[in-house]
Amino acid sequence: MVRIEEKQGTIVPSSMPQQQNPLQQLQAKFKEVENGFRAWLSKQPLPVEATVVTTTGAAQGAAIGALMGTLTNDISSSLQTPPQASLNPQAMASFKQAQALSGGPLVQARNFAVMTGVNAGISCVMKRLRGKEDVQSSMAAAFGSGAMFSLVSGMGGPNQAANAVTSGLFFALVQGGLFQLGKNFSQPPVEDVNYYRTRSMLNSLGLQNYEKNFKKGLLTDSTLPLLTDSALRDVKIPPGPRLLILDHIQRDPVLKEKQGHRG
Repeated sequence: MVRIEEKQGTIVPSSMPQQQNPLQQLQAKFKEVENGFRAWLSKQPLPVEATVVTTTGAAQGAAIGALMGTLTNDISSSLQTPPQASLNPQAMASFKQAQALSGGPLVQARNFAVMTGVNAGISCVMKRLRGKEDVQSSMAAAFGSGAMFSLVSGMGGPNQAANAVTSGLFFALVQGGLFQLGKNFSQPPVEDVNYYRTRSMLNSLGLQNYEKNFKKGLLTDSTLPLLTDSALRDVKIPPGPRLLILDHIQRDPVLKEKQGHRG
């Protein structure tokens, strides 16, 4: 029931229905489509999944590379090949490396498309074959992307095979270090034991979004047998969910027994 309050001679409702932010609706819809696409893709044969993931990763990398190439276009245009470079292999290698790192939009789009596409494809294959994502899979994907990046960008000296292996090892070591660092700093969420039964109840009713309301009102598992419509209303749970929660408590034999003991 909406209460009416009088303020400065004007009657206004004390509570107004809140509309969901259009941006939040768009994000939720995009997340739903993304999850549906991932679920569909996971059911496809490995070649199909690997192809789609590689293509998607390459497209994302091309976009990033094109943007970076646009920002560094002025630098690449100023790099003119010196006439003496052909007489000095080391000088030519250094020039090619600088050119690869500061190329125009098309060059960088190609380089990053190969690097991210190969990384995504190998990661997909490793995850499907090994059934998990770990440091070994991450380093294998990084090695492949580093080696291919070296080959297409022309970085290093004239021995392309050796340069590809060296670049792949460098990428793998960096990726492995970052993976372990992230693993050490990431802490798994600690499950609040005071809301174990509450969380299970809300999940079974499809009302998991209201867990934060229970926590805000300190309605722990021990208070479940004591819950009333008024208490749920105080933590701003709508009428429909309130009825479902109270009905669930009445039907739960353990909670109903506790209500009888307290009575």
